[in-house]
Amino acid sequence: MTVEPSMNPRVVRNILFVLFALPGVAFASWVSRTPVIRDILHASTAEMGIIIFGLAAGSLLGLPSAGNVISRIGGRSVILGSALLIVIGFLIVGLGAAFSFTSIVFVGLVIFGSGYGTAEVALNVEGSAVENQLNKTLLPAFHGSFSMGTLAGAIIGSGAAAVHVPVVVHFGAIAVIIAVVTFYLYRYLPRGTGKEQDVSSQKSGSNIKAQLAVWKERRSLLIGVIVLGMAFAEGAANDWLPLTMVDGYGVDSLTSSYMYGLFVAAMTIGRFTGGFILDKFGRVPVLKGSAVLAAVGIILVIWGQYDLLAGLGILLWGLGASLGFPVGLSAAGDDPRGAAIRVGAVATIGYLAFLVGPPGLGLLGEHVGLLHALIVVLIGVIVAGLISGAARPVGMREKK
Repeated sequence: MTVEPSMNPRVVRNILFVLFALPGVAFASWVSRTPVIRDILHASTAEMGIIIFGLAAGSLLGLPSAGNVISRIGGRSVILGSALLIVIGFLIVGLGAAFSFTSIVFVGLVIFGSGYGTAEVALNVEGSAVENQLNKTLLPAFHGSFSMGTLAGAIIGSGAAAVHVPVVVHFGAIAVIIAVVTFYLYRYLPRGTGKEQDVSSQKSGSNIKAQLAVWKERRSLLIGVIVLGMAFAEGAANDWLPLTMVDGYGVDSLTSSYMYGLFVAAMTIGRFTGGFILDKFGRVPVLKGSAVLAAVGIILVIWGQYDLLAGLGILLWGLGASLGFPVGLSAAGDDPRGAAIRVGAVATIGYLAFLVGPPGLGLLGEHVGLLHALIVVLIGVIVAGLISGAARPVGMREKK
């Protein structure tokens, strides 16, 4: 029996909270087992950077093409297809770890990353549409749901590491959960979100010009830099925090998983409380305060020397990095004219920083150590804070 999708925006909103969480569960499951996978593969820090780049490479395939695919077939179908790629990629990563084949793990991460990047764009398109329908700021909370997913994934990963569950069994169970939940829920999403009825009749040249024009807008580029710095801070922690604590502070893999869970918990709290804080204090002060918190946290992790100080730093780091990405997307969509193109461009910058920056951090960490490599992340956060005024709502800015 065919189930027609519900057009009730509140139902769609609730479904999106679940769907936003699923990529977070998968991503944190991968991150929480990186120390074990590194040992299984006998990989150095630089080699792990290359392996992790497989995730970024896949996302580089998915991110730029996602908007075009969504405009042709709609966000709902793209969400289903991207979930399938995540499931297949995750299973391949697990098998590669089981047989200790680095190349298989890398290929699995490419497939996983392709689905991950595509899903994030499609979910943000659906989320923006629901925001408009309900006239309510929801993107920070949706990204908070992603963080809830990463928290759940981190907890599951820590538990699996504690009782020595094989990676392939752990990843296989997560893949099944993602497949079942997505296949059940996607049918209740509206069919046409993001779909352009006349996209096939549009001239490709004019379409490309419209997409390129956004890269000449000063405000959009500055917002992109803000998102770049804050997303890099989030991505660096997601990819390297467990290994940084193991190598820099000498903790065991289980403790490093708990510390990563602390970061994810801080991100989750920051995003679910973000709407209230933004309404009370405004976008620019919140972005500045977030940058300060993240900078202080990273400083404590790099130079704290003691586990307790590093733990406090991780907490501040997570709180500070939590709002940069969703607030940047909201700022990019202030002007309804061309909002979709601007949001897409800023989202691409954010996910590129989130996924491409951390592998480079691993290569740098091979030479200077992971703790000192975080200085690059610190610089990015400071720059984001200094230019946060660019995200001031359009209505408060002088129009030229």
